[in-house]
Amino acid sequence: MMKIKLIAGLSNPGPEYTFTRHNAGSWYVKLLAESYQERLKSESKFYGYTGQLTIGNYNIRLLIPNIFMNFNGTAVASMATFYQIEPEEILVAHDELDLLPGITRLKLGGGHGGHNGLKHIISCLKNNQQFYRLRIGIGHPGEKSKVSNFVLSKPTFIDYQLMTNAIKKAVDCTETLFFHGIIKTMNRLHTTIQSSNTKF
Repeated sequence: MMKIKLIAGLSNPGPEYTFTRHNAGSWYVKLLAESYQERLKSESKFYGYTGQLTIGNYNIRLLIPNIFMNFNGTAVASMATFYQIEPEEILVAHDELDLLPGITRLKLGGGHGGHNGLKHIISCLKNNQQFYRLRIGIGHPGEKSKVSNFVLSKPTFIDYQLMTNAIKKAVDCTETLFFHGIIKTMNRLHTTIQSSNTKF
């Protein structure tokens, strides 16, 4: 039985960041909400935009933090605490440097891999890393010194198409996750035309 009760898409606030690579997680949550005709609303006590979906017998909270990435954990932990949601009942969608654009991967647990949003979430969940992650590939600039500017910039037209197509597939796979579990979802989601030699 799928236990996910909260899906959060990591982001930076403001229109200047909306279409940057770092906000890819929020793209997934926005598209997921749209596919269920759900309108996200600003809710200050959760530091972001929230909504609710019903998939079969499952009620799922949606969250896009409206605070800077380094503090996204505050929003996630606030909603989790209020609704008594455990870390293993949370799915966090985020950008992933170690995957090429067009690749998405789903997994449970793991470290933060240098991602400041994940790092803060882990800290705010009392160092519990056992939440689900939807990793949305954005590629890597090639040098560590270029990462900050890279994630805060908009993808090229081709990369944007690859990323949005991958996110659409992830949205299509969301019902599979709730009705058939993580293994079948991974099998479907991880089968892509775009190939990658990056780690999982």
